[in-house]
Amino acid sequence: MDQRVFKALHLPHGAVVCSSCHLRDICLPVGLNKAELDHVDQRLVTVRHKVPRGEKLFQAGDRFEAIYAVWTGFFKTSVSSQAGREQVTGFQMGAELIGLDGIGTRRHEVDAEALEDSQVCVIPYNEFEALSHEINSLQKQFHRMMSREIVRNHGVMLLLGSMHAEERLAAFLLNLTNRLQTRGFSSSSIVLRMSREEIGSYLGLKLETVSRTFSRFQANGLLFVRHRQIQVTDPVGLQQLLDRETV
Repeated sequence: MDQRVFKALHLPHGAVVCSSCHLRDICLPVGLNKAELDHVDQRLVTVRHKVPRGEKLFQAGDRFEAIYAVWTGFFKTSVSSQAGREQVTGFQMGAELIGLDGIGTRRHEVDAEALEDSQVCVIPYNEFEALSHEINSLQKQFHRMMSREIVRNHGVMLLLGSMHAEERLAAFLLNLTNRLQTRGFSSSSIVLRMSREEIGSYLGLKLETVSRTFSRFQANGLLFVRHRQIQVTDPVGLQQLLDRETV
């Protein structure tokens, strides 16, 4: 079993204070009052763990000990077939949780890999369960975040089950820009942390199809593409692709 994550729980880092975190309003402590935040500051996060680009925070089969809130950086989660084929299941950014897959079986079911140098807040699950019973609003927020994850999974099923390549990529880009905007980043200028191959794996498209669709979007004036730098020049046009699909 990979022990890197559990060693990280005891690294000599400084205290992690949720109440002063810039992501507090969209992460687990959102909605807590000052007294509750003071309580959370002392117990919720044990350490902030650095994960270099290309390193795995955990992998399928590892013992489940904690959930992780992304503080900086970008992750992908994936599963692999017995033949070694990877299927990307999601991309996670700041304030989003990783590790929920392990709650049921106490073993992680996916790999979580950093797509750039990243940091996560480590939340030991046993302590979190005890704390959420003491602070009802913390438990409610956790349930809301889990509900959003279920809704996201349903959205992926819609992408894979009924949409053509253009609609899939448009939906992916609009979702990405909306999430970035919520975190204070530009909604039109994106640096993709994932490769086109990884996007294709997530959307159920071949690499060649993803590349052709990006080129088509640029030719139609929807995007300006330069390697991994994307400028969304016509967000209304991207949305119309989805509206056309749902009519």
